[in-house]
Amino acid sequence: MGHCIILVTCPTESDAVKLASDLVTNKLAACAQIHPVKSIYTWKKKVHHDPEFRLIIKTKGALYKEAETFICNQHGYEVPQIVRVPIEDGLKSYLDWIDESTT
Repeated sequence: MGHCIILVTCPTESDAVKLASDLVTNKLAACAQIHPVKSIYTWKKKVHHDPEFRLIIKTKGALYKEAETFICNQHGYEVPQIVRVPIEDGLKSYLDWIDESTT
């Protein structure tokens, strides 16, 4: 199954920090980076312009479903953004570190 990146957005920086910390502590992710973003989207027939915080989560592909369930259980959004992006290739020592850092 290789490795993957999971993209998630959170409404506040503190929500993003907590989710990232919990994923890493529970060994569902090796690393999570947090970036502020401006999101423009349609929700319930209205266009919104909101600040959010994007998590870029690095993990094993085999842990994706478990991580997805964990994120859903922790997340405050009715429909959170959870998108899996496969890592097709990367520095072997970095990918080995992901393996060593996750369950």
